[in-house]
Amino acid sequence: MAERPRRPRWRTLVEGLIVVVLFLGVRAYMQRGMVSGMAPEIQGRLLSGAGASLSEMRGEPVIVHFWASWCGVCRREAGTIASLAREYPVLTVATRSGDAAAVRRYLAAEQVSFPVILDPGGEIASKYGVRALPTTFVLDAEGRIRFAETGYTTGIGLRVRRWLAD
Repeated sequence: MAERPRRPRWRTLVEGLIVVVLFLGVRAYMQRGMVSGMAPEIQGRLLSGAGASLSEMRGEPVIVHFWASWCGVCRREAGTIASLAREYPVLTVATRSGDAAAVRRYLAAEQVSFPVILDPGGEIASKYGVRALPTTFVLDAEGRIRFAETGYTTGIGLRVRRWLAD
């Protein structure tokens, strides 16, 4: 049998570097225009009927998660967000996902529970510069944005970012 020629090591390194540059470029493109610094206020009623205010959540890090019921990646990440919401302060924003009844049906179908503010027209998402879903912000105890992630983020990744924001 003929032996396959070995790929030069430099070629493997160059290809790896290209993949990293492409990944970082796509990430930067998806996050262009997102807010930084102090997080804009989010105020409203949760699906539960209770009032919610981001400024009242200060004192420890908070995770702010933008999602939509029609978003497949959001659906895969919903269990992670529900798990985090049982341990830490989390505020989620259902963007362009219908009325309260539709969002409740979605949460029941996915068998998840977390605090949800409705954003039917996307106004809250616009204040944050959210252009793709899911998007997650990790705020420090004073309400400053420390991390912003677009796309799927693992539970351990969000826990580490929250820990670093503390």
